[in-house]
Amino acid sequence: MKKLILVAGLIAFLFTCASAQDTSSDESAIRKTALDYIEGWYEGDAARMENALHPELAKRMISTDPKTGHSQFNHMGAMQLVQNTRRGGGSKTPKEQQMKDISILDRYNNAAVVKIVASGWIDYLEEAKFNGQWKIINVLWELKPKPTPASDNASPAKPER
Repeated sequence: MKKLILVAGLIAFLFTCASAQDTSSDESAIRKTALDYIEGWYEGDAARMENALHPELAKRMISTDPKTGHSQFNHMGAMQLVQNTRRGGGSKTPKEQQMKDISILDRYNNAAVVKIVASGWIDYLEEAKFNGQWKIINVLWELKPKPTPASDNASPAKPER
């Protein structure tokens, strides 16, 4: 009986260690996908951007038309984002202004939500493990407020995304 309990305890311990390694490697892969996305943008590296995205990506933003005050729905797909990156993306953003603060907000099995605070905007990425690789499926993003003349004049203008 003692041997059975010892074996069961050892199996449980090994399973816990294996699960912790899977979680750690998945979190590293989730973070790498987010870095491929944001660094690919800043570097104008279309291949790196494309590697991060699922082909059916939906990137969306709600903005307000300053003339009418009405909300506008802005949408782009993976191909347009890759093409914008290929045309230079955020490569004109000086290195010292290239923010890429990444936080994994939540993860459950094969789904994760990641927040990126970038130089002029904030992205909320929905990543999914697809055929064994973490890919960005959806992005909801918001521009940061433009600085007033009395505040930091070194902040970038609205990025072309």
